[in-house]
Amino acid sequence: MGVQCGIIGLPNVGKSTIFNILTKMTVPSMNFPFCTITPNIGFSIVYDKRLINLKKIVSPKKVIFSSVKLVDIAGLVKGASKGEGLGNKFLQEIKKVNALIHVVRCFKDENIIHVQNAVNPINDIDVINTELIFSDIDVCEKSMIFLNNSKNIEKSLIDEEKSLLNKCLLNLKNFIFLRKINFSQKETLLIKKFNFLTLKPMLYLINISSDNKKNVFLKNVKEFLKNDIYKTINPNSLKETNKYDNRLFDLSKIIHSIYKILKLKTFFTVGKKEVRAWSFIKNSKCIDVSKIIHSDFKKGFIRAKIIRYKDFIHYKTENSVKKAGKLKLEGKNYLVQDGDIIHFLFNL
Repeated sequence: MGVQCGIIGLPNVGKSTIFNILTKMTVPSMNFPFCTITPNIGFSIVYDKRLINLKKIVSPKKVIFSSVKLVDIAGLVKGASKGEGLGNKFLQEIKKVNALIHVVRCFKDENIIHVQNAVNPINDIDVINTELIFSDIDVCEKSMIFLNNSKNIEKSLIDEEKSLLNKCLLNLKNFIFLRKINFSQKETLLIKKFNFLTLKPMLYLINISSDNKKNVFLKNVKEFLKNDIYKTINPNSLKETNKYDNRLFDLSKIIHSIYKILKLKTFFTVGKKEVRAWSFIKNSKCIDVSKIIHSDFKKGFIRAKIIRYKDFIHYKTENSVKKAGKLKLEGKNYLVQDGDIIHFLFNL
């Protein structure tokens, strides 16, 4: 499945630098605000050691990792929801992604410009989050006006949506992100149409310096974000390291954090032609997962052969797994597990 993750934050906090590291691209990352105007787009592989272990056994022609699409969005500023700093345009870009990486500069350096002329990471976080909240309030209020003037929508549906919007407004005006609210199953289905920004999963990425003396805000920021998901990153350290495995390990922790907030898991297809990783949403049924490979798989789904990753690693071949009684035939309602090796059987 296609996963898009937007990199957001104030101007000049290191978004483009981090984007370059994650995607191995070289987009401009200059020491001035709004260096990025139009979004930069790249991909980062989801490194999975299990795929390497499968490769050693199968010796396929190629190995294909899952990937995450990253969108480097221009810096937001205070007043973005009212159009400041091309804010409306940039907020629209955020609406297109599935999850957010919120980059926070957590070090002092007189040689690096700060858009507000003073480094204050907690205030920076509040500025960005406030703009996301204001944007969602605007969506709520405009949607309420639309519903109040609607004559072609069933009254019961109007009442349900108005009740949901009032619930959202109440929390947003108390500066509570919608992703932290418990919605009923019906509300969860209804709320998707509004594409609220504060409903999107968010990973805070704390940008630190190689010089620990400059990271004077780090302890306070970690305490402030203790109820959120965050990772620290030292771009200079990653760029300078000659140990590729260490660099890959540090980057994979960030990407796997994105998987965590999106509740994504991985299944594999294994053959002599290729060994490949595929991402899917946790608790997905087998028939729904099959269409990730090709829509025809879902249309003509018969059943699926399932081998647990650990069983394949132990027995080495499908025949050996079958002889050991570890190969399972599952129907369309089977809930796919992380690490499943799947061969879909279908007929058109």
